[in-house]
Amino acid sequence: MAEAFVGLLISKLCMALGKEAVMYSASQISKEASDLKGLVDEIHKAKEELESIKAYLHDTEKFKDTNETTSIFVRRIQDLAFQIEDVVDEFTYKLEDDKHIGLTSKTKKRIRHINIWGRLALELRRINVELEDAIKRRDRYTMLRIGKDNGNGHHVRSNNQILCLPRKEDLVGIEDNVDELERWLISDFDQRNNKLVTVWGMGGVGKTTLVDHVYNIVKKDFDAAAWVTVSKNYQVENLLKKIAREFGISVDANNMEIRSLVADIRKYLEGKRYILVLDDVWEKDVWINIMDVFPINCISRFVLTSRKYEVASLATSNCAIKLEPLGENDSCKLFCNVAFRNDVDKRCPSELNDLATKFLQKCEGLPLAIACIGRLLSCKPPTYSAWKNLYEELELQSTTNVIQGANIILKVSFEDLPYELKNCFLHCAIFPEDYHIKRRRLIRHWITAGFIKKQERTRLEQVAEGYLNELVNRSLLQVAKTNEFGRVKYCRMHDVIRYLALEKAERESFSKVYGGSGRFWIGAARRLSIQSTNIATLSESGAMRFHAIYAFTSYVDIDLLKPVLASSNLISTLDLQDTQIKMLPNEVFNLFNLRFLGLRNTRIEILPEAVERLQNLEVLDAFGTALLSLPEGVAKLKKLRYLYASALLTEGTVTDFGGIKVPRGIRNLTGLHALQKVKASSEALCEVEALVELRTFSVCNVTSEHSLNLCHAIMNMRHLVHLSISASNETEILPLQALNLPGNLSKLYLDGQLEKRWLPQIFSSWSYLNNLTQLSLALSKLDEDTFSKLVVLSGLCYLRLFKVYDGKKLCFTAQSFPVLRQLEICDAPHLNHIEIEEGALESLVELELADCPELKCLPQGIVYLRALEQLRLEGTAEELIEKIRQESEANGCNEEVVIMLSEKNKLEIIP
Repeated sequence: MAEAFVGLLISKLCMALGKEAVMYSASQISKEASDLKGLVDEIHKAKEELESIKAYLHDTEKFKDTNETTSIFVRRIQDLAFQIEDVVDEFTYKLEDDKHIGLTSKTKKRIRHINIWGRLALELRRINVELEDAIKRRDRYTMLRIGKDNGNGHHVRSNNQILCLPRKEDLVGIEDNVDELERWLISDFDQRNNKLVTVWGMGGVGKTTLVDHVYNIVKKDFDAAAWVTVSKNYQVENLLKKIAREFGISVDANNMEIRSLVADIRKYLEGKRYILVLDDVWEKDVWINIMDVFPINCISRFVLTSRKYEVASLATSNCAIKLEPLGENDSCKLFCNVAFRNDVDKRCPSELNDLATKFLQKCEGLPLAIACIGRLLSCKPPTYSAWKNLYEELELQSTTNVIQGANIILKVSFEDLPYELKNCFLHCAIFPEDYHIKRRRLIRHWITAGFIKKQERTRLEQVAEGYLNELVNRSLLQVAKTNEFGRVKYCRMHDVIRYLALEKAERESFSKVYGGSGRFWIGAARRLSIQSTNIATLSESGAMRFHAIYAFTSYVDIDLLKPVLASSNLISTLDLQDTQIKMLPNEVFNLFNLRFLGLRNTRIEILPEAVERLQNLEVLDAFGTALLSLPEGVAKLKKLRYLYASALLTEGTVTDFGGIKVPRGIRNLTGLHALQKVKASSEALCEVEALVELRTFSVCNVTSEHSLNLCHAIMNMRHLVHLSISASNETEILPLQALNLPGNLSKLYLDGQLEKRWLPQIFSSWSYLNNLTQLSLALSKLDEDTFSKLVVLSGLCYLRLFKVYDGKKLCFTAQSFPVLRQLEICDAPHLNHIEIEEGALESLVELELADCPELKCLPQGIVYLRALEQLRLEGTAEELIEKIRQESEANGCNEEVVIMLSEKNKLEIIP
């Protein structure tokens, strides 16, 4: 881990020695320039020494827990590296501080800076001397001889690698449990009874894997289904809100009282056949406190997973499954499935059998550990020497008796990571238990923290996604949800792995979690994760030097946060997403090193002009706030890469989020990659046309008068990947026939009426958009002939038509939309017939038909959709619903079509 931090620090030193600092030093009065040069020289010296040390740390990382001399040296290097980082951060902070004062004050401050530069130079000189002494002291003693990597070195696979997601063949040793659990859940429906089933066992034994597999099989037999992961520190009200949301019940997260919440859940579930899974329940009270919420005059099934017997004892008689570690044969089978997952026969070569047996002995039958070691080995050559080297590392860890059994596997999996991935992995532990981490948010955290290593001709975002995929493939992160293209949308940490990561992060002073209970010891932690609304103890903890603060609680007392920010003025990341703050304290605008400011889904109403002081800011995320405009100071943030800002709107508007008035001068933010969501005006669009590096651009409140300027602006955005255009209202007609879309575009959202006479020409002109995979059209009026022009978009994976189709008949011709996976047709008032020719929509997985009142029969040719998994009907003719219901009852349990009736006039069909 010391290697990871030193590698990160070297990058920071390079930035400190950049052109800006050198140019600045050349312009100072002679005495200050002399002292500043002395400081820069010491930074150079520290950088060169650390580069030499980094290679040594790479080789000794795995030995530091088994050799006391090595351990002492590594700890000392890390401590000195922290001190160097503080000096460098203060250096960059003071440089930035100088830019925000007048000429007279600046002269006075320069005189004061003579002392500051001198003090920092002396401090860094002292650290460099101690660094040299530590190296000499190490050389006096016998060190372990570290051999060459022998082909067993760290490597990160290509950034575009395919994710290794769980497959059916990975479900080993639980086949009988699958059958039993499935039988319990779908039997005795005629008795209208309630049933509580529990699955319990130690962490990592496969409880969630088993239940998830069965849940996906049986949920089609229920009218309503929900899966909720329970936080260890749950609150009843929040748990009920999560349950309501998972059932699809609309919830006001801020204002709904618990009594109203209970009433809504009961009303929704009344008379339905429903199933609810509560995953990872730690206490009996979780169920006892909410059991009376659910109506009893229904057919209901509840499934609880837990590590505790007392929770398992809640089960209906004989409906509890205890999962044990796998036996020898099943362990071997799972190991081979994972380690040789790309081999047809999935067999272990005979020369590796003995080593495979030794690895499995370390796993103690724990599926999580077997998956970890299997995936670790799948990244390495299947040779005796490569496997033997890894096994010797495991043996080395075992001799310390610090971490026993299967946890050793997890520890070695972590230590096998390249240093750049270690920082990324430990960072994931700052999120609360069972938290679903959004890919985009995580990647922005990593980039602004400096964790992502630049690669030639590859954007940092692509490199970061490669890192994320690698962590998933090594079983150190789990995929919680994928998007329609199979990319990770949300990920999470398994509890066992998170415990290891938290322990490692705290021991290495990487981060600290504040839970609000008991005395809080800060130590030398560089990052703080706030997971309690009560931060009084934190505020009183004394001097703090955090470099990043993340809040994962709905409420943060601003007055108590102020002293934390004031004492941690070198902060580079401040993420307050989802907190209910209404204003930012002034202390935030003294954080001159700030690179990430997260205000998403807060109640922030105004950003002051003082935001211009944050000259190092790269990410400003104020999406879903109460902002109406951005201050002119935002246009002075030259390093800004991502700018997200929007306001929540009332019902009746074209979009859910309103645009923000952008300031004059935003054209100067030439490094901007994302700009969302601009309120259209002639002035704003003229500014935006200079932002030629944009990858994501979203604009709303567009009128016909804006069309020419908008088309001209988009023409300049040659790197654009995601474009969203929303009209000012539903009747506004947008003449966008001159819109020349960039060839790299992959997502296009057009919410507004296009001139009907130009639609065929517009759609035909899109034939060159080979990368377009998502298309959402709203409000334009398409008939059958016009729609047929869209077939030129053969690469579409997602197509949404909202208040778009105006014809009576819709035909999907043979070979049309060959890779389309998701199709939504909503609010088509005249549509009464859909025809699907054989060979059309061959890849379609989900089909949704909503608010099509004249549609009285299923699409003709639906039998040709062999890949179809879900058909959702909502707001369709009652005649169609009744026809399907009668056919279902007549056929009994139809193997081809199983019908799920959720609420009146709403149907979900799953083949």
